Amino acid sequence: MSARKPTLAEPVVVSKFWKNRQHDAIITSLSTYEGRNLVDIRMHRMSTAGQLVPTQKGVALVVLRLPELADAVNKALAKARELGLIDDDAKADA
Repeated sequence: MSARKPTLAEPVVVSKFWKNRQHDAIITSLSTYEGRNLVDIRMHRMSTAGQLVPTQKGVALVVLRLPELADAVNKALAKARELGLIDDDAKADA
């Protein structure tokens, strides 16, 4: 008998950073939708009311695929460093 996986009543934001100077942000969150736990990486735009609102630009996948996504991002980071696209200690150029 397997234990039931926990679900989230509300999304949990785990990361947020500015994408550009227009105050678009990339927000990573964990949530539950229709009983499935998801990781969502989505662009948000600043509304005229000054609030970040999600756009259709992003990706959501079951949280079980998160290790594969992390591996892909780490490979992209290593390749970018190898090609001299970023320094080891580089932060985003806003």
